[in-house]
Amino acid sequence: MTSAGSVLDRIEVPAREGRAVVVTAGQRVRVVDVEGQQVGDVFAVSSDDPTEYHSAAHTRAHVSRLFPAVGERFVTNRRRPVLTLVDDSSPGRHDMLVAACDPPRYAALGAPPGHASCAENLEKALGSLGLSLPVVPQPINVFMDIRVDDAGALVWRTSPSRPGDSVTFRAEMDCVVAVSACPQDLVGINGPVLTPLTVLVLDAPAEPSDTTPRTDPTRTDPTRTERNR
Repeated sequence: MTSAGSVLDRIEVPAREGRAVVVTAGQRVRVVDVEGQQVGDVFAVSSDDPTEYHSAAHTRAHVSRLFPAVGERFVTNRRRPVLTLVDDSSPGRHDMLVAACDPPRYAALGAPPGHASCAENLEKALGSLGLSLPVVPQPINVFMDIRVDDAGALVWRTSPSRPGDSVTFRAEMDCVVAVSACPQDLVGINGPVLTPLTVLVLDAPAEPSDTTPRTDPTRTDPTRTERNR
């Protein structure tokens, strides 16, 4: 039996690849940028019905924000809460405007056939669990720094995240969370080298009592070294 806030599962997401994990309501999913400046595409799909999934468009309307922030509740295409961003140790730049990269995107950028993409990473990750989606939902692009200038144009910046930076989501329903270590190497959103991510599934922390210090027991990140703190 695990203690509150303890690590239930640890999934390594190699550079350019994706992985998926099943989580239950109340558990937390932490995405760790192992080496820094690596964007991750996060998708969430209802465990009960794969036609219900996180929707960036519905979430933007729900929270009246363009970009994710701590405390934000992400909703599905049926406007039900699926994830909440509960902790962020990074500089806080995340995107919810840009679609997942896919083969047509890379073809338009002049990449040779067979270039890895977040859309295909999602398909493979869900396929490993026997799931499939009729569409590729627009993801939560963690550690991705997209700005909107005064003229309304998008400004694509390199991720400012540092080695060991992380974001933590609380599952609001039983769901499958998929994470792709974005393979985009033709537009400068990632650092000079594509690198892996780590996904930690954490047990739901116990509700603090009146005598318990009100701290987040999941704050300690076992993947961060003293050098990176």
